[in-house]
Amino acid sequence: MMDKKRDIINKIAYGSFYGGIVIEALLVIIDKSAYTNPIEGQIFRLTFLLFLVKACFTRYSAREYALILFLGAVGALSYFATGRNEALRLVVLVAACKNVDMKKCLKLVFFLTLAGCAVIILLSLSGVYGAAVLTQDYGRGSVESRYTLGMGHPNALHCMVWSLILLGLYLYGEKMKWYYFAAPLILNYVFFLLTDSKTSFLVTGLTIVLTMLLVLVQSERFKRLCVAAGYLGVIFCVGISVTIAANAYRVYDYVWNGDRSEITLLFVKLNEIFNGRIRILVENDGFEGTVGTWSLFSRPENNYFFDMGWIRLFYWFGIIPAGVFLGALLLLMVYCYKKQDYMAAVVIISISVYSVIEAHVFSDYLARNYIFFLLGAYWHQMFPIIRRDKEKGKK
Repeated sequence: MMDKKRDIINKIAYGSFYGGIVIEALLVIIDKSAYTNPIEGQIFRLTFLLFLVKACFTRYSAREYALILFLGAVGALSYFATGRNEALRLVVLVAACKNVDMKKCLKLVFFLTLAGCAVIILLSLSGVYGAAVLTQDYGRGSVESRYTLGMGHPNALHCMVWSLILLGLYLYGEKMKWYYFAAPLILNYVFFLLTDSKTSFLVTGLTIVLTMLLVLVQSERFKRLCVAAGYLGVIFCVGISVTIAANAYRVYDYVWNGDRSEITLLFVKLNEIFNGRIRILVENDGFEGTVGTWSLFSRPENNYFFDMGWIRLFYWFGIIPAGVFLGALLLLMVYCYKKQDYMAAVVIISISVYSVIEAHVFSDYLARNYIFFLLGAYWHQMFPIIRRDKEKGKK
């Protein structure tokens, strides 16, 4: 009788969880299409409840409950301070991921995203829905035509190519022969010809090459050095993003106040490399996104959109929620390094580099950021206070 009851509870719990995952993945696809979803906020509340059902039917230790309550409090404070519910939704998602087969979960996300992108592309090419080409000035002083294939912007199209290749490599990279890597390399180049999206092209190329090295080179020492170097790159990416947010005003001073100091010229050059993304931070009255607009838990007015992901994290959600996330990310990096989960390390490194320039993963859509799923897979193992508790229980 008890087994039957437990079986029913598990079906409800995991059915709710995977229902929430399917909806979150579909929301990503809908957002990339030309359709505007008028009830998106209500759907986010639904997925929150679905993940909460799974969390309520999951067994946690006392220390796991304490951690969930602490992070939930941070998420709640973020919600009350800003009106944004992403942090609270993330806490519930991560908590609900305990005991979930994450590879199975991410395979579902992968194939749903792949199928959704294929449908959007086919609809645009057939002329049924969504524009296939966007003709405009892309900031280079001339009008150009680039392919969007129904996704609104060339960068959005190649962004999804990067996202799918990254997730595909995480799921299947360890089993790939050397010649299999030609397929993602060719795909990346073909879409670069269509979109001319340099950021996505370069980061995708870096991701593929790093995966090849970690899979094909047998030296464990070499693999650890590659991952360690990548982790230093992650720290640099966050650091340079904060530095840019603190010095973006120099681009304004260069134009309006005639500042020609060496450090100002450096940030002007960096702005050119980033295709004007730094300038966007100071093209508004409040210099939105710069460190002067950051606060401990942000505020409702911090809703300005720009591309740089790490800066958006601090600006939208506040210094404390961003700091908590970065602390969790650091623990995840250390855990994956110790457990030799190199494909997870590739995901962390690739997303971190990409988020210097693009903000795809820091948005309303949880299924865009695969780091969230890695946190869900490992959170109950990677936090030292919980790990020590479990080790004592085994003795």
